[in-house]
Amino acid sequence: MATVVIGAQWGDEGKGKLVDILCAESDICARCQGGNNAGHTIVANGTTYDFHILPSGLVNPQCSNLIGSGVVVHVPSFFHELAQLQRKGLDTTGRIFISDRAHVVFDLHQLVDGLEEVELGKGNIGTTKKGIGPCYSTKASRSGVRMSEVFDEAVLERKLRTLADGYRKRFGDLLKYDVEEELARFKTYRTQLQGFVIDAVPMISSAQAANRKILVEGANAIMLDLDYGTYPYVTSSNTGIGGVFTGLALNPFKIQDIIGVVKAYTTRVGAGPFPTEQINEIGEKLQEIGHEYGVTTGRRRRCGWLDLVVVKYSATINHYTALNLTKLDILDTFSELRIATSYT
Repeated sequence: MATVVIGAQWGDEGKGKLVDILCAESDICARCQGGNNAGHTIVANGTTYDFHILPSGLVNPQCSNLIGSGVVVHVPSFFHELAQLQRKGLDTTGRIFISDRAHVVFDLHQLVDGLEEVELGKGNIGTTKKGIGPCYSTKASRSGVRMSEVFDEAVLERKLRTLADGYRKRFGDLLKYDVEEELARFKTYRTQLQGFVIDAVPMISSAQAANRKILVEGANAIMLDLDYGTYPYVTSSNTGIGGVFTGLALNPFKIQDIIGVVKAYTTRVGAGPFPTEQINEIGEKLQEIGHEYGVTTGRRRRCGWLDLVVVKYSATINHYTALNLTKLDILDTFSELRIATSYT
């Protein structure tokens, strides 16, 4: 049976901590969507681990981990993060796999992400500039590169050159990119990735047939969902329960729990509507006491009171079986608490 952990607000609710607790009893921990634009911090046995693209289940030495088909993967960041964990004494050998259907985030995508934000001017989204949006765009336009295609040098070269040519026509000299340099690096990655990339469909199917415990670690949150979030100020994937099924090919009849993680107040990173935001000393106090700085970007998070309109809306979409309330202690020193129950 599977347990799903997903964010009920705009992200940064503390999903990683819950995943850390639950993965102790899980056989597989899987990411279903997003990329290294996500970020969780976990403290285990006195050691702090930062997770971005890797599933947090790696802290459990008995747990296998999967980066699912709905995820987009920046290969250099994958290996960098893996090396950081190993330097801290975490043995990941034989416990982390990438779906061969996941799409590759190139450095090209990251450069384009930055250029597109500049192009939008004051209307920019406030992305992490990790190339997530452009990668999902090339996936949707059927011009992207899957992990499986990395192993076919001719296909990879043809597709990446075509992408680069298209972006050069759009951005001209503004695009400072060397396609030869990136292709050269993938010659090394091609060998390094061989022990990680698998067909994930049989892995999940056989695990569910054997009733193994699967833990799904959602990234971002429902209010950043491409379809149900505060569009266009959203991420580029389905961050709700729908993305779990498309990103992992789970059997929907073998879901035991859908846990929505709710912070006792509200935060968001980047631009977009935020009805309960406190642009005052209250917001600053929440930032400081709650250490509200992005794990991925280091940006200060916007802070405000708990918004139950958002939580109810997210429950309507994700059909939670339980809610996990986090960071309630951050409110201990506030003499007055406010909660939004409706909008006027």
